[in-house]
This record gives sequence, C-alpha cells and structure tokens, in this order.
Amino acid sequence: MSAGTDFVAMLMEMGFSKEKAEKGLSMTGNVGVEAAMEWIFNHADEFEPGSSKSTSEPPAASTSDSAPPPTDKDADAEAEVAKSIKCEDCNKLFKTQLEVEYHATKSGHSNFSESTEEKKPLTEEERREQLRKIEEKLKLKRKEREEKEKQEALDKEKRRIQSGKEMTEAKKKMEEQEMKKIVELRKREKEEERQARLRVKQLIEADKLARKGITPDNVASTVVAAPEVKAPVVSAPPKDYSQTRIQIRLTNGSTLTETFNVKEQLAAVRLYVEMNRTDEKGPFSLMTNFPKKIFTEDEYGQRLEDLKLVPSAVLIVTKSKA
Repeated sequence: MSAGTDFVAMLMEMGFSKEKAEKGLSMTGNVGVEAAMEWIFNHADEFEPGSSKSTSEPPAASTSDSAPPPTDKDADAEAEVAKSIKCEDCNKLFKTQLEVEYHATKSGHSNFSESTEEKKPLTEEERREQLRKIEEKLKLKRKEREEKEKQEALDKEKRRIQSGKEMTEAKKKMEEQEMKKIVELRKREKEEERQARLRVKQLIEADKLARKGITPDNVASTVVAAPEVKAPVVSAPPKDYSQTRIQIRLTNGSTLTETFNVKEQLAAVRLYVEMNRTDEKGPFSLMTNFPKKIFTEDEYGQRLEDLKLVPSAVLIVTKSKA
C-alpha cells in the first residue's frame, strides 16, 4: 500500500469523504495528513453544493445616479447575515459545512443553527493542539490494529501447535498398535518354540528308554504305559510347516541342534554334522530310534519333509565302514 493511499485512509477515518481527502492531498503534493486537512478547512466552500469559484471576478454592477441610497433597514439586514453555524448541543461555532459534518460525525450532535457570531480563526497554538490530538488518535488506531494483528498471529500459532500435537498423538497411537502386534507375534513364536522343545524332550525321553534295553517293538507300548513319557506320533507334517528342528546325537554323547528348511535334503544334515561334530572323525551314518531306521545313500537325496522328519526329529550318529 502506497503512502498516498494511507493518507486517504487516515483522512477518511477522521470523517472526511474520499473526494475531499484525495483533493486535499493532491493540492498539497501528498506531503501528509496535516497539510491536506488544513487545505480542506481553508477551501471548505469549494465543496458546498452549488458552489462555483471562478478565476475571474464578475464585473461590478453598474451604478446609476438614480439608484436609491442604502437605507438603515438595508444595513441592519446586512448586519444580520449568518456568519457561522452554531451547535445547540455544545455551543461551538463552525465556519463551514465541512466542519459541521466532521463535528456531527465525531460527537453525535444533530442540533445546528445559523449564527451571526463570527468564528474566530484558530491560533497557531490551537492548530498545533488540534493536530496533536489527531495524531494521537491515529497512533491509537495504529496500535489497536497492530495488537489485533499480533493476537491473530498468536491464535494462528496456537492452532498450528495444537494441530502438531494431534498429529504426534495419532502417530504415537499407531506406533503403539504396531508394537502390540509385534509383541503378540513374538508370543506366538515363543509358544511354538516351546511346543517344539517339548516334542524334542519327549523324543529324548523315549530315546533314554531305548538305551535301557527296550526294543523298538515294545517301545510304543512302554511309552503308553508310562504316563510321564509320551511316544512320538509320526504323521504327515502339516503343509504350513516351513522349518524343522533336528537334534543330532554324536557318538561321544554330545548333541548338535540346528533348524533346517523342510525342503532341504538329508544330505544337508550330514554335511552339517561333518562340519560341526566334536566326536571322533570318520565315516558315519544317520539313524532314528522311533522307528529304528538307518538311512541309506539313496535316502540322503530325499527332502526332510518326505522322510517325515518334520516338525522336529532326533538323529543318531553311528560309525560305519569306509
């Protein structure tokens, strides 16, 4: 916004019309509100309806020797001509209609009448005091506008902060939900692992019974008779098993445990034993106790799921001839 536009707005806030404000600023070279307002007051009669100033004075009326001389009545009539406009509410005198409009706008007074009293022109001190009051009002309005803009900016920042908090809370809630899902998944995995260990433990218990001299033929009946030891149930593995847990018992009594993919061949287990065994090195075979079976060379090329070594199994390493 330009300075001229600001000056027009200020003059309009003081009660002047836009036409008067623009004319006053134009005639004073847009130097400021004070000069424009003074020009408007000094040329108020130019804005009166029906007024028309001419650059040249009209020719003086010709006098005739036969014209009657002015009488005392005419002199009294001239003396009674209105010289000002008076506010009946506060008794203030105004020289022009513009001053009356400005006063009525600011004070709310509406009772005015013509007066023969002549309004004395403002002294230099009175003019400065009037301008000072106007400037104070302008400063007050400017301060109020700045305070309003400051409050609007503060409200906008509060809304931005509140929106940020809501987004943070929503993100935190989503993270908590994801964490709950992860915790539940881990619980299920731990439970499945516990069940797998339980099955391995049952197989170990059954293997201990076999070491005590129980033949493979009566192992099943012995396991059924002893409620604390359960015989492994050999059945087709569920289709959704993707891994199997294999425990390998070495010739020195130590064990190796590893998880294999059910699609891997038995040869992968044999290779794992060769690389990690801690007992005596040499040729060996793999066998199961339940049912007792020694795997042949052809079976090492079969998958673990086809050999029913899913979801877990115990294999025993035995020495074999080279």
